[in-house]
Amino acid sequence: MSVTASLPGLRSTPLVIAADGSYAARLVAGDGRDGWYPERWTLDGPEPYAVRLPGTQPEEPDSALMPLADGRVLIGRRADGRCHFSLLYPSGPETGELPLGSVECAGLTLVPPAPDGTRVYALVPRVPVHAGDEVAGTALWLVCGGAYGPELVTVLAGRCSGGAWLDRHGRLLALDRTDALGRTRAVTVDVEHGGEPAELLRIAEGSNDRLLLADPDSGLLVVRSDAPGGERVGWGVLGSRRPVRFPEALREDDGMRVVPFAAQPGQVLVPEDCGVAVRVATPEAQWVGVWRPGQREMRHLAAPVGWLAGAGRWTADGELLLPFSTPQVPCGLARLSVPAERGARAPRVHEPEAVAAPPVTDPGYGPYGDPAPGARPVTKPVPLQQAPLDQTG
Repeated sequence: MSVTASLPGLRSTPLVIAADGSYAARLVAGDGRDGWYPERWTLDGPEPYAVRLPGTQPEEPDSALMPLADGRVLIGRRADGRCHFSLLYPSGPETGELPLGSVECAGLTLVPPAPDGTRVYALVPRVPVHAGDEVAGTALWLVCGGAYGPELVTVLAGRCSGGAWLDRHGRLLALDRTDALGRTRAVTVDVEHGGEPAELLRIAEGSNDRLLLADPDSGLLVVRSDAPGGERVGWGVLGSRRPVRFPEALREDDGMRVVPFAAQPGQVLVPEDCGVAVRVATPEAQWVGVWRPGQREMRHLAAPVGWLAGAGRWTADGELLLPFSTPQVPCGLARLSVPAERGARAPRVHEPEAVAAPPVTDPGYGPYGDPAPGARPVTKPVPLQQAPLDQTG
């Protein structure tokens, strides 16, 4: 688990933001005798503010935590070989708690919240049958938002990690799956019907292709792959015929690491204009980068003092919101206006005749069952197979 420091003498886990950006939560521990406790941030009011949600006893720093869009905070506590889930909420001077049930596991990882802000899924490694065997698989659980407590969705072969939603309905979940040969590929899972996952990325026959970020509105995918000969960060478009491209603006040199953390919503069908916020880190410093696929260069911005690194979100209007914490402002939200630079576009890349299967549109979710009533057309995830690599634009 990654633990970051914000205020002097204060330890905290990374801040996690709800699906709609209204709330955020983290675990905090000070120098006193209180130990670790959940802290909820309210971000959608005139001024952000934080409230403590302490339980009857201190929490463990590895407890799973996820804020919901209604202001409640999901917590998963490990005890007796199980993870016990509850919803926490302010109740006068006390903390209200609603138990949800438990899942038997040695450990689990929460995936980002579903777009509706009410459902939360978790990845649970399956224990090998025989000693010395590799992990038998990964179970996907719905741990919050089900009708009767935690529900098993499906069991996937291999080790799964990550998590990104490909549609606004919260039905197609992309995961990074590592198979028995050690190769990692992004796959998609239909969380309503389960079943076998569909391959999402295949940039080269033997490449490791991970999905770092997906924007459901524009279809923009940001990936990390070793297909160019070494690990590079690149981008593609869900269902597009174009190859994945690896621009120089996202190249990692001299110990620099580029980690995307937010995409600008509302850019329907215009992935070239979709703003992507990244954390740029070197051994000496870290800052905020803003990149758009339609532009050659990345804009480098100073992070606010006390930035909770890697946390933030875009508004549809192009404003980047970055939470921070300092002794003077324990709960703050910096607002950066980052308009698109229309005059700095990269040239269009020639689209090859056939680099992947063409996008297919169905009235709903054709390959995953009957269309839902009133469902709007969606594009099926199409794996990019043996696509020529573009390392310039």
